[in-house]
Amino acid sequence: MTRKGGIGCYSPPPMLETKKLTVGPGPRKGTVRTEDGEVVAVPEGWVLLPPGDAGLTRKVKAGGACWTVKERVGRRVMSRGVWAPAGRIERARAAVAAQRATPEYARRKASDKARRDKNQAAYVQDFTRAVRDFLRFDARFADLELKMASAIAEHATPVGSGTVARTQRIPVSERAEAATIAWMRHQTTAYDRMHIPRIKGRRHEVRRKLAQHSRELLGRYRAGEDPSEDCPLAKALAAPPKPAVAAERPPANTPKPLKPPSSRAVRSRPKHAPVKKPPPAESADDVQDERAARQARIRARFRR
Repeated sequence: MTRKGGIGCYSPPPMLETKKLTVGPGPRKGTVRTEDGEVVAVPEGWVLLPPGDAGLTRKVKAGGACWTVKERVGRRVMSRGVWAPAGRIERARAAVAAQRATPEYARRKASDKARRDKNQAAYVQDFTRAVRDFLRFDARFADLELKMASAIAEHATPVGSGTVARTQRIPVSERAEAATIAWMRHQTTAYDRMHIPRIKGRRHEVRRKLAQHSRELLGRYRAGEDPSEDCPLAKALAAPPKPAVAAERPPANTPKPLKPPSSRAVRSRPKHAPVKKPPPAESADDVQDERAARQARIRARFRR
């Protein structure tokens, strides 16, 4: 490998340019980090296809060698795009645009939307029924039960809402129970206005206590007891629903604005920044040995 793009960055060997790899973002523009931690420069003539168009991305990946960039953010793995030859991306973009302009594609999209809407409507009904099965209010509160179940389903079931009702990992009965407790936590308690210290386990403890209070409140309605005048559940169902704040999201690939430094940070900044010492000079033999070792590790990985 030859050094390219700065210290510690090497141009990829020819074998890497013919592989489909999953890499991470590099420390500098035009570089990526392999699974072994090697910082490699992107081949000449390659460009980054941003994420967001699944059909175009699949077509580019099916065309040959490419590098998929993924980055772990907390517990999630986020896609940062695909590096591929510029010519292939342009051809794939033109082919996808031509395909989407045909009447057959429009009819298929309309059919898919109708099927998704039908499935969504059926799921909303099933979820509402599951919520009512969990509530099990006394017969005198049947209207209140239906109103509450409808409000919970309207909040939790929209596609892309990210709520527990959209998961497939647990049965619908458990989803309904979790969604009900979560709805009551936000609608009938002061959880949204609480100041919870950023201590490990503290937020979970607060949620557990609020869930216990919510279950006790539901128990009174199940037993048919008369609600108090200041019942938080009755107030929440009588008040208009809160506006959905999560509906307004910035468009994809929008860079985050830079935050100005606080006055405290400016005051605490030293007047004279310490001068960094330059790294020790590498001899020609050390550089050649390092290059040979890196190349041997990458070749050994692809022989497996």
